Amino acid sequence: MPVNTSSRSDLDTLLDLNRDYIRSVQTSDVRRFDEILAEDFFCSNPDGSLVDRDGFLSQTARPVKITNLEAHDVKVRIMGPFAIIHARTTYAGPDGREASGRYTDVWARRDGRWLAVSAHVTRC
Repeated sequence: MPVNTSSRSDLDTLLDLNRDYIRSVQTSDVRRFDEILAEDFFCSNPDGSLVDRDGFLSQTARPVKITNLEAHDVKVRIMGPFAIIHARTTYAGPDGREASGRYTDVWARRDGRWLAVSAHVTRC
C-alpha cells in the first residue's frame, strides 16, 4: 500500500509521534501524552468505552499490565492537515501470553504541530 505524504518531513514527524505514542502507553508517560494529545481528543478503548482526553490521561497514569508492546505494519496516510495511522500491535499479557491488536490514530496539524485527535484500539 503506497504511503500518501504531503512532505517527507510530515511522514518522519508522524512516524516519530507514533513511536512516542506506543512507548508512552508502555511506560505510562502521562507527561508525553499531555504534549501530543489535542484538547478535544477521544479514545475508543478495547472494552468499547469512549474516553475523553482527561479520561485517557487518567487511565494512562495507571501502570500497564502488559509488556513488550510493539507496533507493526504501520501505515501512515497524510491528507492535508489530517493523517491517519493504522497499525498492528503485539504484546505480552499479564500472564506472559503473547497477544495482539490493532489501532487507528487520527492526527491533525494545528498551529504547525501534529496532535492526536482520536484513537481506536482493538484486541484480537
